[in-house]
Amino acid sequence: MKKQATRTMLQLCSWLLFAGAVVAQSDTSAVIVPPGGNSFVTTTVKGDKAEVTGKGWENWQQSSTVFSTYIKVSRKGSLQLFATLQVPQGQSVVRCTIGKNSRTVTLKDNAAKEYALGSWDIDSAGYVKIDMQGVSKTGPVFASLLQWRIGGTAVDAQAHYVKNNEGNYFYWGRRGPSVHLGYDISEVQGNAEWFYNEITVPKDNDVIGSYYMANGFGEGYFGMQVNSATERRILFSVWSPFKTDDPAAIPEDQKIRLLKKGDGVHAGEFGNEGSGGQSYLRFNWKAGNSYKFLLHAQPGDSDRTTYTAYFFAPERNQWQLIASFSRPHTQTWLKHLHSFLENFEPETGYLTRKALYHNQWVKTSDGKWIALSKAKFTGDATAQKGYRMDYGGGTAGNAFYLHNCGFFSNNTVLNTPLVIQPGAGDGAPQIDFTQLP
Repeated sequence: MKKQATRTMLQLCSWLLFAGAVVAQSDTSAVIVPPGGNSFVTTTVKGDKAEVTGKGWENWQQSSTVFSTYIKVSRKGSLQLFATLQVPQGQSVVRCTIGKNSRTVTLKDNAAKEYALGSWDIDSAGYVKIDMQGVSKTGPVFASLLQWRIGGTAVDAQAHYVKNNEGNYFYWGRRGPSVHLGYDISEVQGNAEWFYNEITVPKDNDVIGSYYMANGFGEGYFGMQVNSATERRILFSVWSPFKTDDPAAIPEDQKIRLLKKGDGVHAGEFGNEGSGGQSYLRFNWKAGNSYKFLLHAQPGDSDRTTYTAYFFAPERNQWQLIASFSRPHTQTWLKHLHSFLENFEPETGYLTRKALYHNQWVKTSDGKWIALSKAKFTGDATAQKGYRMDYGGGTAGNAFYLHNCGFFSNNTVLNTPLVIQPGAGDGAPQIDFTQLP
């Protein structure tokens, strides 16, 4: 009996040493992943109150709710998960899944506690999706998740995720990276008076929160949005030269002046990202259709420039005026032409979106159409910091494309130059400018 007890004690000590070695190995490579910047409610039901906040997961009441956390690893290997959870009342059983393999763990005690969830084998570098779902509970909620600690041989300093909330990056990180096309107009001889572009959003890429911006210029932007499940807009905005996020703070002599607007167009002011004049048309544009955007700039004699935006939908088969704005303290033709794709809804930052930008032309003040064929692919600060790596841009046939969000693993290198065949297709746009509204 004494020998058996001694053998059992030796086995226990050996196991503890092994476990300690595993934990120590995990600790050397472990990273703290805050759920507030890296998690989403990816499966829910109507009326579900589950949410991701800056503190973590909250209001987790339904067993149908799935919280998903994403981290990009730079190599294959083991992935060990530890989660700090708190069950305010009762006891809960939850399931954690990566790929096809799941582990369950029982949670109890109303104090925050770190739980070891297990180890998974990761077959390749790239984004890893960690799902957690409730199995059973005796209290009103399953738990609150406050922190992830992720280690193992697949995790190193090259792992990508939103590391902290400095600069409000829980918000920006969950929105995902914005991506841009900066058009090369160095070969345009003369003044760029008109800018023409077309956008096609492939089917199933019209995600709520998306802004597919077609005609960007130094003083504003013009494109189309998905604002909700029932509303879409054609949006045209011009920044005031006065730098502020509060439109009410703009001095009278630096306000954007509305000159005219089209039928059904709302016009007003905007703030929070600079301030200025904004206009939009509610229009139920459709994925798979191609839409045309035409922008005009006309510097005047009184230190003001007028910008006018027109939109062409195949459903209506005519050019529509969106709005015409006069910008003070500005004497310029069109410059810094660009397009971008962004998500402005953090809750949908885990869903991918893509757009094709094609048939770009500039018409000069002396009447010459010039095709644009070169662009540079760039990303915003979220991409540049490496907090989100699900961004892409390139060429598809004779179109440029932009792609972001959805945690795809193969990203395009930032600042990549892109080239398409100039003027392919039907040639310069056929527009009767005398008939524009």
